[in-house]
Amino acid sequence: MTLLISVFAAIIVTVKWYMRKDDSMQLGILVFMFWGASLMWLGDAIFGYIEEGADFFVPAPADMMNDAFLGLSVVAFALIIWLVRLLITDPRGVVRKALEDSAKAENQKKAKKA
Repeated sequence: MTLLISVFAAIIVTVKWYMRKDDSMQLGILVFMFWGASLMWLGDAIFGYIEEGADFFVPAPADMMNDAFLGLSVVAFALIIWLVRLLITDPRGVVRKALEDSAKAENQKKAKKA
């Protein structure tokens, strides 16, 4: 499940990244994170198959549920990292503008009190 979830996330983000003309949302970083996770889970699947044989493809329902939660957690963590990076770099200047507007409003309040 972890491999499937990360591969589906990688494919979806890759298509979105490929369709965009500009990379202002920095989707390339997210693409690399998801494909890297997919390669990691592929390696895990290969070694799991080497150790367990055909039983690797018949997991217990509880194991499948744990793997699904782990896969979703990996996707969520990658999205959080991407969002933090996006907020720090602020390619469209949205955060900077909001901070400047907040500072201007605070200065106006102080000026009215004085």
